[in-house]
Amino acid sequence: MNIMESGMKSLRDECGVAAVYCFLNHILQDGETPFSLSQPSDASRLIPRMLLDLQNRGQSAAGMTTYNKAREEVLMTHKEAGTVTEVFRLNHRPKFHSMMAKLAGNAAIGHVRYATNNQNGVRYAQPMERGHFRKHKWFSFAFNGQMANYDELMAELTQDESVHISQQTDAEILLHQISYTLSEQKKPDLVDVFRQIAHKVDGAYSLVMLNAQGEMVVARDPKGIKPLCYACEGGLFAAASESVALFNLGFSAKSINAVEPGTMILVSEKGVRFERFAESNGSAHCFFEWAYFANVASTLDNHSVYMARKRLGEELAKQETVEIGPDSIVVPVPDTSKAAADGMAYALGVPCLEGLIRNRYSGRTFIEGGEYRKRKAETKYTPLAEVLEGKRVFLVEDSIVRSTTMRVLIERIRKIGRVKEIHVRVACPPIIAPCFYGVDMSTFDEIYATNFHHRFHPPSPDTVGSLEMVQDMTFSEDMLATMSAEFGADSVKYLTKETASRAIGLPFEQLCTACATAVYPTPCGTASSLAAYRNFLRKLR
Repeated sequence: MNIMESGMKSLRDECGVAAVYCFLNHILQDGETPFSLSQPSDASRLIPRMLLDLQNRGQSAAGMTTYNKAREEVLMTHKEAGTVTEVFRLNHRPKFHSMMAKLAGNAAIGHVRYATNNQNGVRYAQPMERGHFRKHKWFSFAFNGQMANYDELMAELTQDESVHISQQTDAEILLHQISYTLSEQKKPDLVDVFRQIAHKVDGAYSLVMLNAQGEMVVARDPKGIKPLCYACEGGLFAAASESVALFNLGFSAKSINAVEPGTMILVSEKGVRFERFAESNGSAHCFFEWAYFANVASTLDNHSVYMARKRLGEELAKQETVEIGPDSIVVPVPDTSKAAADGMAYALGVPCLEGLIRNRYSGRTFIEGGEYRKRKAETKYTPLAEVLEGKRVFLVEDSIVRSTTMRVLIERIRKIGRVKEIHVRVACPPIIAPCFYGVDMSTFDEIYATNFHHRFHPPSPDTVGSLEMVQDMTFSEDMLATMSAEFGADSVKYLTKETASRAIGLPFEQLCTACATAVYPTPCGTASSLAAYRNFLRKLR
């Protein structure tokens, strides 16, 4: 069975990227370094700090590549498996300073990642560097996203028997695609390079790249599916997946802007240049960023993550039908549900209490490998009986994908918390379809709501399957009652697609809601999902 038939491949990445560039010419003219850097080559020291603010996007590995034209090794990369603190020895100052001295450069890119299937080794870490004696062909890059036409690109590359793909990841395929476009002896225009990439790649990507000539590229896919922002002040340019990484460096909020879909930023000693490398016929920003992934302190495409989550909670309050009494409390599933729970509780006029305490060192179960997910869910939260006992609990969760955490959580709340009632409120529409743009839910098999719907309404054995069948799925009151019984709850309610769009503050058509609608913004995403759904139906038989 090939990858398209199975609807998945070995890795799914939801990562974070960062970049900094300190302009030497600016420093020479003004005589001062920006952001209290002691010298331009200290700009690279900012990368670990930025990556800490992106750690929510992955804890499996981290790395950085720096540029220093005075160094024999013009580009130098350091990457390891582990958290940012572990990889850059942030808890051991002498080792950190020694590492930063070795990696010193006025330009740098960085990356954090997570992976599934336990493929967490350093060989899968980014940035990925390709050495070459010609400087324009010597480059390093990092990206957040996924190629929906991975299979097609892989097949094209491996038609040449001399080609060997060792990792079989999107990053490696993209590395080879960039390398091919740079293969001519004469240096091509980087805008043309990325135009060729955009022509070949169907999917989502926010990318940072640095070459041995000191040229940096920051690029965002034509749909703007993955977040990417930038800022430039006082001789320092920086870019990151999320605004919080730039704001905490010291950039003013008004100087932080989203990279427009299909736009690339070229940064060198000549300055900063914006170029359109791909036509964009409308954005499709991933709504799951606001619902779950992004740092709550970030602003994505000019819309606050915190305010979006708060409004999601207010929308939950609007549709509440359970009687509110003196024993009612709202309890968030920490941490990403806190803002939604606050919004719901305030609107209902009931207390929002921390009835669950999260173990801060257990990681995020959604982005951890599957075999450990249930075990981690059991140790991730501690119910507080002194808060929960005898209460009618409105348990607010940001989303339910596999339902592993929710089932374990309700069981523990009932056993330890001794609650009166548990009403699950999900600040998100039901997740019904896989993502082929970089979120770790790549098959219908692992999506709870779709499996539940097909158990409730089994398709006929001769059904071929179409995405319209998924798109038309609805969840009646009877179905939700059965679902809550499966969870062990007294009731469960989700938000609608329309309310999620309203809470974020963007028109529905400007968001990618494929995981909640099975409507995909690119052709290969649609084709991959259709193949995955038909494979899912075959397994049901």
